Amino acid sequence: MKIIQSLGELKTLLNQEVSVSEWIVVTQDKIDQFAQATGDQQWIHVDPERASKGPFKTTIAHGFLTLSMIPQMISTALTFPPSGMAINYGLNKVRFTKPVPVNSKIRGRFFLSEIETLSSSVDQKEIGFQMNWRVTIEQEGETKPVCIAESITRRYAEN
Repeated sequence: MKIIQSLGELKTLLNQEVSVSEWIVVTQDKIDQFAQATGDQQWIHVDPERASKGPFKTTIAHGFLTLSMIPQMISTALTFPPSGMAINYGLNKVRFTKPVPVNSKIRGRFFLSEIETLSSSVDQKEIGFQMNWRVTIEQEGETKPVCIAESITRRYAEN
């Protein structure tokens, strides 16, 4: 876990890998809950018997499930100074480069590619900062990543 003490310290970490998350096990229960929440009930995700005869020989995680685990990963990789609010501002390039078989362990590598100060449109007062993270999600025991994404997050000053 990388503990960031200040915005100034964070700026010194620009253009480098800052931290790596803990491993997360992608269980069938997680896959099933995600399928239920999203309505994506495709058999490659939720039917272990049929999936055992399919192209992956087991069920696999939804790509969007893998992507949605970035906040959990970042919570075990980085700690920031207290702020008023932190938000997911969006994503840029996202690629699902390899399926994630059930019961695999995955983790995220966080590379800080950009940071900018956010200012109030009214008085130009600094209100927070925006970070662009290149996140590489890897599966334990594999060399090819399972997902590569650019995640944009914002942190706002306390009121």
